Amino acid sequence: MKVHLIVAEPPAAYARRPRLVVDASVIAAALFAEPGFEHATAWMQGRALCAPHLVDFELANAALQKARRRAVSENAAAAALEALAALDLERLSVDMAEVLRLAARYDLTADDASYLWLAAAQGTPLATFDAALGAAAKSHLAGDAS
Repeated sequence: MKVHLIVAEPPAAYARRPRLVVDASVIAAALFAEPGFEHATAWMQGRALCAPHLVDFELANAALQKARRRAVSENAAAAALEALAALDLERLSVDMAEVLRLAARYDLTADDASYLWLAAAQGTPLATFDAALGAAAKSHLAGDAS
């Protein structure tokens, strides 16, 4: 008589990955092999990545600027955007009124404050190479009232 092992488990138990909000600087580092890209990709491995919807526009602009400065060819810039499209990255909406408040509070652009708002709303870490956004995130996500 053959014995068959049956293991039944809800999908969420093994599909769960820790979330990480990644800003355009982190994704650009990975897409264009910029300095620090090893750290960026190491943090992104095995995580459920998310960003505000504006991330695609920010990265398209970064690719365009790199091509215009001839830091990369136009084909390489387009290939990077194709890689972005294939990246498992959830794009989420943000609360613009709250983004405005965060931008004013921490002297950030609305773009940067969008990432900060999303990380706080999701209760997840934020990865960035931007010093001002990083400082704001350390303060805000730690719950500082300053």
